Amino acid sequence: MSGHEALRSLLGAWALDACPPDEARRLEAHLADCLSCTEEAHRLRDAAGWLSSDEPLDPDPGLRRQVMAGCLEIRDAEFRVPSYADPYVAETARLDALLRDLGELDWLEQAQLTWHGGSEQRRPAEVLSHLAAVDGVLADALGLPDPVAAPAPALAATHASASAPASASEDSKAGGQVDVLVARTTVLREAQSRRPPESVRAMWRAQTRAVVETAALAAEADPVVAEDGVDYGAFELPVADSFLDRAFECWIHADDIAEAVGYPYHPPRGAHMRQLIGLAVRLLPLAMSALRASGQAVSPDPAPGAQPRWVKLIVEGRGEGEWLVPLDAPGWVPPADAEPTATLAIDGVEFCFLCAARRDPHRVPVGIKGDAAAARDLLAAARLLSRP
Repeated sequence: MSGHEALRSLLGAWALDACPPDEARRLEAHLADCLSCTEEAHRLRDAAGWLSSDEPLDPDPGLRRQVMAGCLEIRDAEFRVPSYADPYVAETARLDALLRDLGELDWLEQAQLTWHGGSEQRRPAEVLSHLAAVDGVLADALGLPDPVAAPAPALAATHASASAPASASEDSKAGGQVDVLVARTTVLREAQSRRPPESVRAMWRAQTRAVVETAALAAEADPVVAEDGVDYGAFELPVADSFLDRAFECWIHADDIAEAVGYPYHPPRGAHMRQLIGLAVRLLPLAMSALRASGQAVSPDPAPGAQPRWVKLIVEGRGEGEWLVPLDAPGWVPPADAEPTATLAIDGVEFCFLCAARRDPHRVPVGIKGDAAAARDLLAAARLLSRP
């Protein structure tokens, strides 16, 4: 890299006052003689001024994301975030940008949270308590402090005594086990209820950053850490999938908050969306088993000795790709020459919203070829991936 390009690469960090003093002095001397860099520096400084304002932003809400992305592209990070944590980094940053723009009255709005068993309305600070409570399980697995300082028996008692929303059902319990995540949310929400919203936001944001930094350092020391299990009570995920799960929920609840306050909010970038869809696809066979066990499946059980069935899932639009989803035997891989039981085509954003129970599996726009009943079962199972 030439001397000019090396100094130009410092502009983003300089605009945010993040340059070490010696680099800042060299860059400022360069700006005295370079018109193009000076113009770029003024543009970035103006944008950084908007970013530091405590007032709600009038410009395009995507401006902050664009400026920060540009800065990160030309300035190496202090530590390398594992690729599986990239969506979590992006989604927590996007939600934090949304929260920064909330006015005093916006924090009083009620966001509608849905899952396959019901729905409830919560204020943004309560949504943050929920995210922090579930993120805390991942934090604990990485050796960080858990924000929910309550032993399992206390959590069980809290869940048993808490009154569920009128629209909720017994589906909030998995396999008869107490849903510890619901109890964790209740404990942390009550603990944070007397704190101002900005304080809750600071607590949540500090935790997200600590989780990412710890995961990055752990991955450098031991790449196998991505395979370690994170126990959520009714289910367990590897660390890598847990980060994707947390990114998925962060995006969905950020969208819930944005909808409540009338804030424009966009889906994740395509590459990140593909990772989130990949996680949902890996979990779909287990959801299919739950659908069949509950008697809700409409397609007949496979005949004894018959080859397991599978669906070819074609995702179009953002996150586009193709996946093979076994219907009867989780982990089964169809032979190369096997024909799918059905082919299902669906938009990527619509598929993710379906997995979050924000779409009706009977009304979501899809294209189906082959066994329609099997494809419809897959859509119904996708909605079961949601949880309170």
